[in-house]
Amino acid sequence: MSLRKWARLFWKTMLVGAIGAVVAGLILQFTTGTIEFKGTVDMLIFPLILFGYGALVSVYSQLGFFAYLTLNYMGIGVFKRKTWQYVQIVLSVLALLELMFLRTFVGGEKNLGWDLTLGIGILITAVVVTYFKVKFTNINALIPTMFFMLAVTILEIIGVLKIGVNNATVFIIIPLLACNAYQMLTLHKVTQDQKKS
Repeated sequence: MSLRKWARLFWKTMLVGAIGAVVAGLILQFTTGTIEFKGTVDMLIFPLILFGYGALVSVYSQLGFFAYLTLNYMGIGVFKRKTWQYVQIVLSVLALLELMFLRTFVGGEKNLGWDLTLGIGILITAVVVTYFKVKFTNINALIPTMFFMLAVTILEIIGVLKIGVNNATVFIIIPLLACNAYQMLTLHKVTQDQKKS
């Protein structure tokens, strides 16, 4: 991947994250009304703050994405391809179980309904993204895409889950999932362009 192509991917992902945060922030504000604006200036600055926050979340997402690419490269080098696929499946299932059940039954959290909703939402998003990734490329993309969208996304939101505020979780998960999905769905285009040139 050339520096120019990486820069293009970086800025487009940043825009996706910024738009995702603006959408999530405005929806949360209209549904919960937790922020009280003191004037028109506050109302105008609020979307700009959301935009900047989304840009920061996109950088966080991109760090996770490149960490995953490195991990995948190392996994393919250490394990046989089939074994590495099984490892990714097991880790994905464990991450989903951790999010949906283990936090409640082992960790003593009292938010089972929320954890189930969040886990099902991430799972549905992962299935949709995986479906389109396989459709755009081939069946070999199925397990890596599911692993990234499930295990890596859940790993990325661990910090916000410890806060224990549902609005904060929604506020980060929407731009994060949007960025992760965008990067996964465009990676093959970047590498195909490189092969053509």
